[in-house]
Amino acid sequence: MKALIIDDERLARKELTTLLEAHPSIEIVGEAMNADEAEKLIEELNPDLLFLDIQMPGRTGFQLLESLDSAPMVVFTTAYDQHALKAFEVNALDYLLKPIVAERLSEAVHKVMEKERIKSGRSGEKKLGLEDQVFVKDGERCWFVTLSNVRMFESDGNYIKVYFDTNRPMIHKSLNALDEKLDERAFFRASRKHIVNLSWVEGIEPWFNGGLMVKLRGGDKVEVSRRQAAKFKDMMSL
Repeated sequence: MKALIIDDERLARKELTTLLEAHPSIEIVGEAMNADEAEKLIEELNPDLLFLDIQMPGRTGFQLLESLDSAPMVVFTTAYDQHALKAFEVNALDYLLKPIVAERLSEAVHKVMEKERIKSGRSGEKKLGLEDQVFVKDGERCWFVTLSNVRMFESDGNYIKVYFDTNRPMIHKSLNALDEKLDERAFFRASRKHIVNLSWVEGIEPWFNGGLMVKLRGGDKVEVSRRQAAKFKDMMSL
């Protein structure tokens, strides 16, 4: 697994690198001392795993994750235990308190290797599919959300509302930009305002002016525009 260490303290990076020598399944492909460096390296190296400090000069670890189109697996490493609860709220794989103890690191690596969604050799241009995860931040609340759990995206001005579970947080992105990133085999642009997860479609019925009304599991309803209706029927093999 390709891993990136992101920490503003050189000694902390060196210590973690030394500890990880005992785990040959993890390959350290790069180091970054701040979020800006990390963002560039993530784009270049496409790591499977981040060992990520939270408090750094400039942007925090959470703000870094918020800027990524899709989030790799994350193990947080920090000296500030008050962030622990928030880290687990975002469903990180683990949370290591500095100074990192070898036994705890071993537990974290075990969790990483047990995670089924381990992919290698991914292309940076790869579309986001159902097994990919995105980082969503809304105020003080943060989540890692697997796209298979997102039933719908809804445009709201300069933001997108993300529908998963009972949550509807907003992300600052255009629906057009998101549409370009998503795998069209899994997600469908129903209209100018909505993108739906095809695996959540429960029912379809004719609607006004040649359009369709799509019912999603859980009760949400989305109108498919007339222009998109024929394509949608083809996608659903109707």
